[in-house]
Amino acid sequence: VRLVESGGGLVQAGGSLRLSCAASGFRFSSYAMSWVRQAPGKGFEWISSINTNGGTSYGNSVRGRFTISRDNAKNTLYLQMNDLKPEDTAVYYCERPADDRKGQGTQVTVSP
Repeated sequence: VRLVESGGGLVQAGGSLRLSCAASGFRFSSYAMSWVRQAPGKGFEWISSINTNGGTSYGNSVRGRFTISRDNAKNTLYLQMNDLKPEDTAVYYCERPADDRKGQGTQVTVSP
């Protein structure tokens, strides 16, 4: 199982980023997937999940601003992040909830 996140970076408040997570080593289409994040000095925060049928759910802090999606043909999970805020600054991880497997993460920094 391998999960590789990309797409992070430095953006000003109000800006947008699109994160990607390339999955390999397992049947991607058969698993629900999630995005979680960890801000400096804090624990993991669940952001969003997508099930095998494409159904989605979001945490209160990102609902209406972030959109999770998946492309099973490309074995890739996405997170479109709009209207970013400084409090969104964190390392973002894609996660396979079945066993909490995560990638190495990608840093997102939002400046005021």
